[in-house]
Amino acid sequence: MTTAMKSNLQKTFTIGEFAQLVGLSTYTLRFYEQEGLIIPKRDDANRRYYTEQDVSWLGFLLHLKGTGMTMSEMKEYVTWRAEGDQTIAKRKQLLEKVRQRANKQISDLQHNLEIVNHKIDWYDGKLQCTISDDESFAQYLQKFKKES
Repeated sequence: MTTAMKSNLQKTFTIGEFAQLVGLSTYTLRFYEQEGLIIPKRDDANRRYYTEQDVSWLGFLLHLKGTGMTMSEMKEYVTWRAEGDQTIAKRKQLLEKVRQRANKQISDLQHNLEIVNHKIDWYDGKLQCTISDDESFAQYLQKFKKES
């Protein structure tokens, strides 16, 4: 069955349509299903179908994944979500942990990018003869440590 209107007039998607809509392969969707992250509905012929709510849910899961949340953390979050509002505090605590870790990764990445930018500037200085031939990159970096 292709995109159809169910009896409640909710738009539905086959696995192929859903995969295209969310930008994932059908293989990945089946993997997420096996891991319990998504639960597609089934029609009378036992074929998977997805709804616009599934699009939103998967979008949120992809945001979690994008923060560096591990598969086990995502599974834990999904389990707690299914248990209802009594797990809100646990879910919030997990998200705070993920946020802290993501912020650390962002900070580390910014620092690493800063060093790469300095290296590019050092190369520009060497090419433009504004940095002496005997000045090493380590010496060049010392200029910035004094400013900090």
